[in-house]
Amino acid sequence: MRRTTSPVSLVLLGIGTFLLVLAAMLAWYVEPRAQRTPIDTDVTTVFTGQGSYFDAQKVKTIEDANLTITRKVRGDVADSEESGRAIWDVSTSVDTDSTLPASDPHDSFLWTVERWVTDRKTNAPVHCCGETPRFEGEAYLKFPFNVENRSYRWWDSTLGATVELVKSKGTKKVQGHAGYRFTGKVDAVKTGTRQVPGVLLGQPERGQILAEEWYSNHGIELIVDQKTGRILFAAIGPRKTLRAPGAESAENEVVLLNSERIAFTEETQKKQVELAKADNRKLRLVGVTAPAGAGGLGLGLAVAGSVMVFRRRPEDTEAVPASVEVPESVSR
Repeated sequence: MRRTTSPVSLVLLGIGTFLLVLAAMLAWYVEPRAQRTPIDTDVTTVFTGQGSYFDAQKVKTIEDANLTITRKVRGDVADSEESGRAIWDVSTSVDTDSTLPASDPHDSFLWTVERWVTDRKTNAPVHCCGETPRFEGEAYLKFPFNVENRSYRWWDSTLGATVELVKSKGTKKVQGHAGYRFTGKVDAVKTGTRQVPGVLLGQPERGQILAEEWYSNHGIELIVDQKTGRILFAAIGPRKTLRAPGAESAENEVVLLNSERIAFTEETQKKQVELAKADNRKLRLVGVTAPAGAGGLGLGLAVAGSVMVFRRRPEDTEAVPASVEVPESVSR
């Protein structure tokens, strides 16, 4: 007695097997490749705080002033697609009450333009495609994906070098969203020279002098989303001064810019947290939710199909005629 296999069981087994393979591909192939630095980013972050700045018109340092730092980051999609890198153009302006609102960044107290080029997978700097400045380190405008429980080398553009940021124990919440906290500081260091009137530094007998530019940072604090590396909160304490050439101390220095702490506004924090949550949802969808759903459904269908295959129904034999013997009288 022969048995036949139901077409339904084969269909269920085939779909189940496909879903199991799909689940594995989503978890082990698609999700890791989804962890790529975006090339179409368009984000503005704003820092505010109080401090001092040098007013060139009044030729003196203004104390207890409101300071605002605005950073605009926009991805160059065309160049990024052509190079395969993440290419971001960055505009940073520092403003006082007298320069806000600045419709043109040229009117700001300070304004810099940079071009950041990084590997989309590792976040490592890539020295190509008009990069400026040439930077190093591991963390910049963002950290790598899957931030580790260790210190990171963070690039400080004003310093022109990397700063070690030490990870604090545990996590810290920003607008209800937990992230890793990193801190560091920069001791006073000479970063360059600038020609200024001698009278500015107590040397009126000299018309112009080549003053030394010094930079330090009272404290750096970054809170970073662990999965995406997006910076949820940032606070810095920049100090830029001028010293007479060869000065061994900071006694007669002129303060150009100084703030004990200037940090992300609450609005910027909320935007950064929203972006981090959206990125996490996407990664969770392709890395956890979809694989789990596809795997669970696939396993169920595969089991059901297998059971039906092994429980094949017997073929109907009642309609098959038995052999008929011809009577001997008829055959004659």
